[in-house]
Amino acid sequence: MTQTHETIRAAFAAMRRDGPRRHRDIAKILMISEAELLAAHCGQCAHEESVTLHAIRLSEQWAEHISSMETLGAVMALTRNASCVHEKMGVYTPVSQTGDIGLVLGTAIDLRIFYKKWHVGFAVIEKTARGVQKSLQYFDQAGVAIHKIFLLPESQSDAFESLIDRFIDPEQSPGVSICSQSPSKPECSDQEIDVPALQKDWIGMRDTHDFFLLLKKHVVSRLQAFRLIGADYAFSVRPGECRRVLSVCSDKKIPVMVFVSNPGVIQIHTGAIRNISVSNGWLNILDDDFNLHLRQDQIASVWVVRKPTVDGVVTSMELFDHSGEVIAMLFGQRKPGFPENIQWRALLDGLSTSSRLCAA
Repeated sequence: MTQTHETIRAAFAAMRRDGPRRHRDIAKILMISEAELLAAHCGQCAHEESVTLHAIRLSEQWAEHISSMETLGAVMALTRNASCVHEKMGVYTPVSQTGDIGLVLGTAIDLRIFYKKWHVGFAVIEKTARGVQKSLQYFDQAGVAIHKIFLLPESQSDAFESLIDRFIDPEQSPGVSICSQSPSKPECSDQEIDVPALQKDWIGMRDTHDFFLLLKKHVVSRLQAFRLIGADYAFSVRPGECRRVLSVCSDKKIPVMVFVSNPGVIQIHTGAIRNISVSNGWLNILDDDFNLHLRQDQIASVWVVRKPTVDGVVTSMELFDHSGEVIAMLFGQRKPGFPENIQWRALLDGLSTSSRLCAA
């Protein structure tokens, strides 16, 4: 049965009254995308008492949007994929752009942005039990969330209104055009890969960024490269080792870098992690400036990976879901020109033999 914008709005309002369901979960129940859920709320009068959610479609000047976020002051940046949510508090500065790739390289907000994947954006104003919540939300062509920016009590609300005035799209009728996500390209068979050449290029890496070129050159997926390279450079461990490593980093104050990405954004936390908890299957980091929410049941494999660089070996722990997509990546805190934290390396090198899994 085709749902009208009116029925979507009514169903959303009813489900929000019943409990604190998230937009993503409501959209899933309604069998629509999250972007379609918000787009159904365009064109309403925000000042009407009955309107609890008001969405304003924004123009497609994505880089200009991000360049203007500094005016909001401190906000919460949210990037997620199907298995992990990364929330970071801070200011969007400094911002730069090279072609279709944007960078935010602040001490708090640290992003790599791929604007080609951005399709539609909204300013969202919602009345909640805790007051009015204001945000900017961006989605890909399938209507899946790429990046969200939530105002905090200390944010500059006047700047939010100015951003809307500057970037509002003249077309505010409800609805949005989306398309299905393209299926992932199947990987080549292991027999087609020149493993000695892959190993030679791996050993010859000078920077962690060379890894992406290596994958492209040898036409291998990330997981396939890990399987083929050999245990000296990549080995799998039990999924529970992720929680243990984070707990040790919290206890011993080992600073880390936590990467969470989707096709449109990579978001990075750098620094200490403190408060770790588990609730209803979610592994959580709940710090004042950084929150992480990770679905443990969706972790299919965890790999410890060693990549050679001019600064020495860089060691990461990389989490994958059941379809082979990256959930999150963990590194020891480091800067270019410096070797990685020896405590971090020792922690991952010291994973017991019993924690390792056969790569076959």
